[in-house]
Amino acid sequence: MTTRTQGSSPGDVGHGALAPGRSSYRRPDERIARLVAEALGDARRVLNVGAGAGSYESAARTVTAVEPSESMRARRPTRLAPAIDAMAEDLPFADGEFDAAMTLFSVHQWSDVRAGLGEIRRVTRGPVDILTCDPALVKDFWLYRYAPEVLDIEARRYPPVEELAAPLGGTWTVQTVPVPLDCTDGFNEAYYGRPEMLLDPAARQACSAWSFADDHVRERFDRTLRHDLESGAWDAEFGHLRDRPVYEGSLVIVRATP
Repeated sequence: MTTRTQGSSPGDVGHGALAPGRSSYRRPDERIARLVAEALGDARRVLNVGAGAGSYESAARTVTAVEPSESMRARRPTRLAPAIDAMAEDLPFADGEFDAAMTLFSVHQWSDVRAGLGEIRRVTRGPVDILTCDPALVKDFWLYRYAPEVLDIEARRYPPVEELAAPLGGTWTVQTVPVPLDCTDGFNEAYYGRPEMLLDPAARQACSAWSFADDHVRERFDRTLRHDLESGAWDAEFGHLRDRPVYEGSLVIVRATP
């Protein structure tokens, strides 16, 4: 049995310091949603673990959501069913209860990833889809030039894809998720061709890794990026990204089938 302190959860650690206006910057992107839906296939009953406020739940037909963070459960819109207060490592469901399962932008906040994925496999008889970032690719993004500490944090938090696949067994694939230029889900790479957006503190704080960076990191990032945008140095090196329709970076779907 996994235990936790009353009123708190591992999920609260990652979300607690996020900007109050996070929802205006982190809106599900319909093109990413389509890829999630395709990965789920024709599954009818889907488990969503670490469901948060319900992003991308529309990709599935019937969803049972699990979310241990009280603050995130409170942010779920009324059109969605309430999420069950439970942790990935201790799911209150019978063996093979679900056709498929998904966990989206969540595994890096779990206290025991291997145990959580083992539980998901126990209760899921079909595919398990994990939307996550490949830590081996996180530092390839231009942001590493200006805020290496932030992407170092990201790379440490996300488990390697092989460690995600192993507890699920069966066969697995890794699909790169193309990020569109006008992506509405404002994680760091969503601004690959819109660097000015990351000068907005609220946009940065909607990405949880920034909440672990100190004021010095944020101030240096703002100063150096602003300087390079005004001087044209950013565009000289990265300006080709402004017109690139999609960016293939670290965002992936790891799909495991029994």
